[in-house]
Amino acid sequence: MNSKIRVIKTDAAKGDFLKEEPSLKFKKDASVPDGIELEVVNVYDEVKYQEILGFGAAFTDSSAVNYAKMTKEEREEVSDAYFSRKKGIALNFNRICINSSDYAADFYTCDDVDGDKELKYFNIDHDKKEIIPMIKDALKRCPEMKIFASPWSAPAWMKDNGKMERGGRLKKEYLATWALFYAKFIQAYEKAGVPVWGLTIQNEAKADQWWESMLYEGAEERDFAAGYLRPVLDREGLGDTKVFCWDHNKERVVDRALETFGTNSGRAAFDGIAYHWYSGDHFEALDAVHQLYPEKVQISTENSGGARDDEPWYVGERSAHEIFGNFKNYCSAFVAWNMILDETGHPYHWDAERDAARKKGTDALVNQSKKQRTRPSTPIMLWEGKVRYELSYYYIGQFSKYVLPGARRIASSSYSQDLEQIAFLNPDGTKVLVVMNKGEQARPVVLRCKNNIAKDCLEAHSIATYIF
Repeated sequence: MNSKIRVIKTDAAKGDFLKEEPSLKFKKDASVPDGIELEVVNVYDEVKYQEILGFGAAFTDSSAVNYAKMTKEEREEVSDAYFSRKKGIALNFNRICINSSDYAADFYTCDDVDGDKELKYFNIDHDKKEIIPMIKDALKRCPEMKIFASPWSAPAWMKDNGKMERGGRLKKEYLATWALFYAKFIQAYEKAGVPVWGLTIQNEAKADQWWESMLYEGAEERDFAAGYLRPVLDREGLGDTKVFCWDHNKERVVDRALETFGTNSGRAAFDGIAYHWYSGDHFEALDAVHQLYPEKVQISTENSGGARDDEPWYVGERSAHEIFGNFKNYCSAFVAWNMILDETGHPYHWDAERDAARKKGTDALVNQSKKQRTRPSTPIMLWEGKVRYELSYYYIGQFSKYVLPGARRIASSSYSQDLEQIAFLNPDGTKVLVVMNKGEQARPVVLRCKNNIAKDCLEAHSIATYIF
């Protein structure tokens, strides 16, 4: 084992962000006097768990619009910052939207022609303007990137409510057409130079939202995947495409897994299950899904939140807390939501002009930003026309920059609940331990592995990555 330990820390109070600290060195773990050197964080590489796919965020239309507004120099800076391992945080597992989501400048789909069952008029012209150029810049920095796609809604003409928003369900006569829609989307993206690794069948499949949304029960999603989507993907030469169900909050993830994977055909149709963070931790539910269906890959596909001026560490710690909890319970990927918003959280097309009820909610968000000192946040923002890095960027980077694709989670433990920790074994044999102090006082850390120890200290509300 390497006796030298690299140390990288983020401590917002000190103004340190992904800062390389002086290296530590292991020494033999000798006899321990009473009360001394008991503040141990253990790493056990003999115990291995799930493989890690990576970390990322979403190439939303809103992100691409803001990216296009930047100067060439700013775009190069941001692309390096997000996707380069040398210059940035190496986001390698990223999301794209099929048709518009709420975070788009306006509604759009790849086929607006009513009744076009054969999708003769299908195109990705909208995405070619700003989204695909942004992705291609990213691929230059990270050619091995995995990209997965998610729809918020089918075109309005395919749905029983006749609109993309407010839920609704897919009409039965368009089940085959909608399955073909996914295949054409993947083929069009690949023709444009953007490979698509996988997809989720539906974003937030149980949410009747004011914005783009569509509803599936678990059995409906299962039967669509097994009876329509998988056969179409196989027929179109896309059989290797990974398919995930649910893509919604964790509080119902066990129930959904039981319903969706509950038949032989359903279990065979899906590679895994996806989920979001908006309903609280529910980390134990992820372990339950793994115990029931250990072969299913779990991915955390949407994580976003607001920053608080009175708790500047909040948004960073929330992101890291989600990574610790999810990955300790068999998650393989963490994906933030928008890559780039402006200081008001825009573009966001569900605003005052769209719906009176939604207008009230949007205004409340802006007012809350002023009165309660919270605001929309994404890892990088276009703040009053200037590129600004939020704390979540650095906290996510404490993992994504150093945990390599193909790493395995390994066992670890800590002496204090104030210190959240997790460890990984990289394909190159290096071990990565990430420790976060979410408490109000500094905490000693005695890193221990294979009967060797090294001493350090973590300041309040700081995070460290140890590589050895």
